[in-house]
Amino acid sequence: MKLSNIKYMAVATLLGFSLASCSDFLDRPNEDGYNVDNYYKTDEQCYSGVNYLYNSPWYDFQRGFIKVGEVLSGNYYWGSSPYLNFSVNGSDQDLVNMSYSLWAVIGHANTVYNNLKGASASQEAIDQCMGECLTWKAFAYFFLVRSFGDVPIIHDNAEELVSGSYITAKKVKRSDVYEYIIMTLEKAMELLMKKAPQSGRIDYYAAEALLAKVYLTRAGVTGALNASDLANAAKYAKDVIENSGRSLLENYGDVWKLSESLNEESLIAWRWTVGANWTSQNTLQSDLAMEGMDEFGDCWGGWNGLSVDIQEAFGIKLLENQPDAWLNNVDSRLKATMFLPGYVYDYLWADHGGYDYLKFIYDKDYNEAATGTLQAPTGANCAKHLYGNTADHVAALNISPARMSYALPTHILRLSDVYLIYAEALLGTGRATSTNSEVLDAFYAVHHRAVPSSNYPTSVSWEDIWKERRLEFAMEGDRWYDFVRVSYYDPAYCVQELTAQKRNAYWGLDALYKAYYQTGSWKVDSSKQGYDGSVAPPNVIVMLRQDSEVPNMGYFALPMCAEDVLFNPNLGSNVEGEHVNVRETYSY
Repeated sequence: MKLSNIKYMAVATLLGFSLASCSDFLDRPNEDGYNVDNYYKTDEQCYSGVNYLYNSPWYDFQRGFIKVGEVLSGNYYWGSSPYLNFSVNGSDQDLVNMSYSLWAVIGHANTVYNNLKGASASQEAIDQCMGECLTWKAFAYFFLVRSFGDVPIIHDNAEELVSGSYITAKKVKRSDVYEYIIMTLEKAMELLMKKAPQSGRIDYYAAEALLAKVYLTRAGVTGALNASDLANAAKYAKDVIENSGRSLLENYGDVWKLSESLNEESLIAWRWTVGANWTSQNTLQSDLAMEGMDEFGDCWGGWNGLSVDIQEAFGIKLLENQPDAWLNNVDSRLKATMFLPGYVYDYLWADHGGYDYLKFIYDKDYNEAATGTLQAPTGANCAKHLYGNTADHVAALNISPARMSYALPTHILRLSDVYLIYAEALLGTGRATSTNSEVLDAFYAVHHRAVPSSNYPTSVSWEDIWKERRLEFAMEGDRWYDFVRVSYYDPAYCVQELTAQKRNAYWGLDALYKAYYQTGSWKVDSSKQGYDGSVAPPNVIVMLRQDSEVPNMGYFALPMCAEDVLFNPNLGSNVEGEHVNVRETYSY
């Protein structure tokens, strides 16, 4: 969001709930005959007044969520994207939309939080709703600081409007922004119920889980890992694991099923709806699915795919393995993450007997929109974030989807993350290989769920956790931010890994796939199939930004939006943030 639009967003939220949405979970207020003065009178009105923060303000972040989190990090191949080769600049529309969306969340969260102060509902409901506002605000700032580095703090929209300071806002040091996020989450935890009044809502433990993740990320912001921050990350993660009453789902693939949209493993999610209010809906399937996945002609993601590098991280080398390598792969996350030849999914296209990847491409009787040609340059299309077709949507939620409009939630913080945060934080500042039973237990809980045949480990290294995070959260918009936090204290490690990735495409796969579909034979001919090694590795170093407080150390940061900088030169990427004593300057 352009900072010039903060004034607009504040006025919009003060006037009403123009972005509110509706569903069984997220009922919205009737738009006729209400305003701030006559609303927030009942508990129900307070909850419905907060509901839209779970979707609408986040809408324009969806594409950036994938391009930054997954394309930039080397997990996803998007051939024409500047995120693939590190050439993204401040005028990139997806970057602009991402920034717009994150500032919109903060503007709306601030306004609803202030509106709730005058509510006449029960104090318990008021507190819960205010806590939800603050958690969403903290999450938006968490994305902002990890994306852009130093950013302004907009604590109160009304104050910004009165003072006019939104036109001269100055950036704040990353370390201080993290302190502000921590302060915001601490207040949220004071307000939130230990168990939310409805499934899917943010509760105390969801905010605490986010706090643990923030501490782990902040731990390296000064150029070396901070023992106190790691200890706090471990403390809060342990409390969530031991006392939240939540547990991992038995089957990893179930997390992504529309029928499991309110699963207990999901701590914080964008809760999309299908209704008359545009921006309340999920549209990720359109960008990620192949043409013909649904009946609306709104899918165009077939020409992209899971990168060769993430395939090899799972142990799959299409031009060296036989199909047994993936058909019998012991890691359940592989199939849940990407479509590969021979894969069939019972929860997608159930009215067709299940979604068969190769039949979908080559069989017109099975799929009227079948192109007859493999589109994915990497040979693997995305499986996560897809709801399937109308019959699948109706069967799971009893409501029909629409064009670029579906209610599959987007999980942005899961319990498995908390387990791995706990394990990594316990390794300490030296990132030493550990035999600590608590580290082993936390790591094993995640790994064994994905690989049931795995043995209990005798030791766990930082590299084990690093890889586990990649496989566990692939295509969940998080991998780039792992690189960002590690770049704070070890940029050379990140540059080396990103530069060495296989980020390019295969060639000749269509003939290989078609022959396998028609004959069951998988015969690779090196003269007809291969990996494109002609494209030079990306210049990863261009993404490093210098910070005078951390000499000789760069960290990853995206360029600030060009329009914002034109409007306010204080926001330039070459302008460092100012130190702010957050605890003395701001209060809730």
